[in-house]
Amino acid sequence: MTNGRKKRRVLSYLLSYDTNLIVAVIFLIVFGLIMLYSASYYTASMRESFHYDPAYFLKSQLKYSILGLGLMLITANINYRTWRYFAVIGLIGSAVLILLLLVPGLGVTVKGATRWLQIPGLGQFQVAEPVKVAMIIFSAALICKYAPLLRNLVTFIKVMIPTAVISVMILVISDNMSTAVIVFGISFLMAFMVYPKYYPFVIMGIIGVIFVGGVIYYSLNHADSDAAFRIGRIQAWLQPYSEEYAEKSYQPLQALYAIGSGGLFGKGLGNSIQKLGGIPEPYNDMIFAVVCEELGVFGAGIVILMFMYLLYQLYSVAQQAEDLFGRLLAIGVFSHVALQVILNLMVVTSMMPTTGVTLPFFSSGGTATVFLLIEIGMVLNVEKESRFQREREQREARLA
Repeated sequence: MTNGRKKRRVLSYLLSYDTNLIVAVIFLIVFGLIMLYSASYYTASMRESFHYDPAYFLKSQLKYSILGLGLMLITANINYRTWRYFAVIGLIGSAVLILLLLVPGLGVTVKGATRWLQIPGLGQFQVAEPVKVAMIIFSAALICKYAPLLRNLVTFIKVMIPTAVISVMILVISDNMSTAVIVFGISFLMAFMVYPKYYPFVIMGIIGVIFVGGVIYYSLNHADSDAAFRIGRIQAWLQPYSEEYAEKSYQPLQALYAIGSGGLFGKGLGNSIQKLGGIPEPYNDMIFAVVCEELGVFGAGIVILMFMYLLYQLYSVAQQAEDLFGRLLAIGVFSHVALQVILNLMVVTSMMPTTGVTLPFFSSGGTATVFLLIEIGMVLNVEKESRFQREREQREARLA
């Protein structure tokens, strides 16, 4: 093969991406930026902490989106099998990052929860986001290692223990139950793909219900416990119009008012009323309510359909992957996006108590956007490597 043909083949590899997946991601990013500006410009222009800049959140999110897209393209050209060698390092790194939250001066506490690390000279980031990426890689590597033995329930439980430990650390140290559930849920769904029997998942579901019931019982009888705050949210969800829980039910009710007032086609982009003070921080986890109010059921439906299209593309990559590790990476990213979108939409529509789960690509959050795009980059490489492998096999078959 001549040098010219080699260079063309290398260039073809570097510039070859799953167009459908990239289009879905870019559409969601652009749509999210538009809605983030619409949801945040009033609040940003009224507060000194945001420099009275209406575009404060837009500029920040745009900066992180560009950074994330760049890292996504770089990751898309790193052979996904390489990440397997960093699986244990990722697990240890996750534990260290969570423990660093306890270090005075590094852990940043906001509204009573310590979930951010302050890095001198670089700013702060949310620890949960790199942990999600690391645990997807670690879980994929661990499940691959024990895949032939996963027919045994004891082995299955052993595989889930590391993720359970990390999830408990997140819950206890950062007081972040929603992220703990998502991290454990991602690994759980990845294992579900490999394990041939359903009864362990039923057993774990029962154990989960018993655990949640125990937390509720303990909280109801220990008013000073940290879990009592969550119980207050549950009670506010069950009795939203009760004066006793008026403060905790205020935000969910305002979100419902926003959704209901949007109608079929909405009030028009930028014309939300609830974002003017009704919904506290409308640019965070309740941004979908602003989408519904301004764009109506039609606009909300488009957002949901685009997330479904993104999930379909991720699942398609998993189905076409050439090996189990690549398939599990794609399923891990699929599970992450699916769990976060479903939980967010259920909270906004009051189908479950408020949890603080953000809507990917829409809610404000630079760290979340960057690391999610890195995950997408890994899936892009799984698709690329699998496609090129099939093409090589076809060429070899023709030459044989």
